[in-house]
Amino acid sequence: MFEVKEKPRMVERALLVGVHYPKSDPHETTSLLSELADLVETLEVAAVHRETVRIKSRRAKFLVGTGKAASIIALAREKRCDCIVFDVELTPGQQRNWEKESGLCVIDRHEVILDIFAERAHTREAALQVDLARMRYSLPRLKRAWTHLSRQRGGGVTQRGEGEAQIEIDQRLVRTRISRLRKDLEEVVRHREVQRSRRMRVPLPTGAIVGYTNAGKSSLLNRLTDANVAVEDKLFATLDPTTRRLELPSGHAVLLTDTVGFIRRLPHHLIEAFKATLEEAVFADFLLHVVDITSPEADRQAETTLEVLKELGAGEKPIITVYNKIDLIHEERLHDYRIHDDGDPAYASVKTGTGIESLITRIEYHVMSAANYIELLIPHHRYDMVARFHRDGHVDEEDPRDDGFYLKGSIEPRWMKPFEEFRIANRGRTIAGASEPQLR
Repeated sequence: MFEVKEKPRMVERALLVGVHYPKSDPHETTSLLSELADLVETLEVAAVHRETVRIKSRRAKFLVGTGKAASIIALAREKRCDCIVFDVELTPGQQRNWEKESGLCVIDRHEVILDIFAERAHTREAALQVDLARMRYSLPRLKRAWTHLSRQRGGGVTQRGEGEAQIEIDQRLVRTRISRLRKDLEEVVRHREVQRSRRMRVPLPTGAIVGYTNAGKSSLLNRLTDANVAVEDKLFATLDPTTRRLELPSGHAVLLTDTVGFIRRLPHHLIEAFKATLEEAVFADFLLHVVDITSPEADRQAETTLEVLKELGAGEKPIITVYNKIDLIHEERLHDYRIHDDGDPAYASVKTGTGIESLITRIEYHVMSAANYIELLIPHHRYDMVARFHRDGHVDEEDPRDDGFYLKGSIEPRWMKPFEEFRIANRGRTIAGASEPQLR
């Protein structure tokens, strides 16, 4: 069976290389390099040195000029590094050239993220998604991964050709495996669609918790719903979505789903592979966008999340921005950390519980605002509709009268149509103590 060649386990020390173009923001280049160091160290590889190179344009052979490439290789040897990690994507040819010239393991940011996902994949769905992404990434890099490139001999005297090159056999094996993984994932997607359709038949609004990796999404789900989702202070600690029910003070309920975290320069292969998982955000009625208020890159991290949501088709969803970890910030400085154009955000500390009640009130206001508040008078011979409203809506008041069964309550717009003929009034309602949320 074909298997992608793993990087040698003796890789322990890495030289990180950031690339700065003339129009690049120097601060962002430094920030991305620091983030790369966190990613590498997540794989238990020490980032012993960071080097930023300035180039005017990409070179075909090494990305940088040959002189700069020689300088980087010399620096890696001086620092006793066994791996060079680039913060930008290398082409398969550039990767091969670097490894041939240096004799070291040379990878890029995409491969680091793929390796982290591979370590974090515990369920069958996550493992399939990561495996598919790695296969797609590895296919054009087979010449780097394999050295047995001799041609196979023909099978008979009538077969005069040189035969099939081993690299061609390997490519065919990888394509076959990709095809099989796609079929397996299609089955997983169908299963997830069934689960989603069952949830949608339950008359409960849904929300998805999204945000940058390690911002506190799983911790927030745990705090709100006692979900007991595994929480670690690591990048991409959660790859599989978890859905839990949140009971609101008014008696209403909402389903909240934790999703995989985002990161800048997230490999496109991963976005495609995890599309079934990320679609939880697409089908949600609203989003809770969790932002780590302590991060100096909070604004850029938030922009990354919004960009990925837009790519997925969820960019127009109502969003409640939640600034997490306010226990680490002086109260008088909280509003200095606002991201531009984020409306009226919620401030909370998942760790201490500060601001959680206010956030729940905000969620409840949104749920109540999205629902239709109606008064119904249902004929006595249509008690099936009374039972249906109890199932699909939320009853605030009911009264059996001489002329019919009176109901007052709320129901989501998608479940409203069958009750229109019995409708006698429609009144909005405001929750006491709740201010109108600013949602995008």
